[in-house]
Amino acid sequence: MNHGTTPTVRRRTVRASVAAALGVALLAVSPTISSAATAAPGVNAHRHGALPTVANARAAAAQSPSRRSANTLSYGGGIDGIGVMSGHPKVYVVFYGSQWGTSGTDANGNLTFSNDPDGGAPVAQNMFKGIGTGSEKWSGTMTQYCDGSLVATNAITCPAGAAHVPYPTGGVLAGAWYDNSAASPAAASGHQLGLEAVKAAAHFGNTSAAANRYAYYVIVSPHGTNPDSYQGQYCAWHDYNGDSTLTGGAVTSPYGDIAFSNQPYNMDSGAGCGVGFLNSGSAGTLDGWTMTLGHEYSETITDQNPAGGWTNHTSGAENADECAWLKGVTGGAGNVQMGNGTYTEQGSWSNDTNACALTHSTVS
Repeated sequence: MNHGTTPTVRRRTVRASVAAALGVALLAVSPTISSAATAAPGVNAHRHGALPTVANARAAAAQSPSRRSANTLSYGGGIDGIGVMSGHPKVYVVFYGSQWGTSGTDANGNLTFSNDPDGGAPVAQNMFKGIGTGSEKWSGTMTQYCDGSLVATNAITCPAGAAHVPYPTGGVLAGAWYDNSAASPAAASGHQLGLEAVKAAAHFGNTSAAANRYAYYVIVSPHGTNPDSYQGQYCAWHDYNGDSTLTGGAVTSPYGDIAFSNQPYNMDSGAGCGVGFLNSGSAGTLDGWTMTLGHEYSETITDQNPAGGWTNHTSGAENADECAWLKGVTGGAGNVQMGNGTYTEQGSWSNDTNACALTHSTVS
């Protein structure tokens, strides 16, 4: 999800070929091209759930203009018994590194920082507070996905009695933490980001596998850093601690599996990571920021330990990859009204309608 001219893009390799996995997410930018199995030149992919830059998406779309014959997601059978978040999601936002500067608190109880030139920190917290409020229907698309012993591997629908992703009534933000114990690395590796997620689990008292079953740690790096060398490649990714393809290797957790994301301060990447993607002027500064946060969240709750949840097993794409950087079409990006404000979000893949959807009724 980063910007640039024709930079490389990192994506999943688990249970899908590298080229196919990259191609699908890349091509989701075009309103007339949903995806293809050919990656852009020079692609070097290894990360789960990486949303490509707008430029990378367009480059891949131009290279492979044919549509996929099927966009259906299927169930991966679970990893460590985990497929989706079939309980109420708990999102913990971690501001990683002393470069965030002096912290404060706004009128809504959100952490604010002196080195946050675009004001991304409080908006991220507010967005997660808003998900599942105000009768918003953006969350409805994800509720059609499920896991558990009743769900067969490769299933494309959920059987009666299966545990679904629930509608997140009342919001999903469970905590925010400023870890200013040290500076964030200039280019943190995937392993270092995973270590920070395990550290955050301890900070929040989630010291058992049960406590982390429905927890998601958003590791937000400060302005001016380049976590996992995202610049010119992508805008964010999500994964879990046990993935051996993390740069630097898997991370040991004494607290069970830890779902987390690498959320760069991707306004530094400008239009390539969605600045001004939908809205003009100052109103569009955080378009890509909230779209990215929503993209990785929606993929985490439907594919918590990639790729044990719901993915396109032909391409490797997750639900949000199928619909990334779409604009001006049904199921494309839009301004979603939640209980505490409006946030720019992208659509997610809906198996039951075989299309991208920005809104959907709740499924249970």
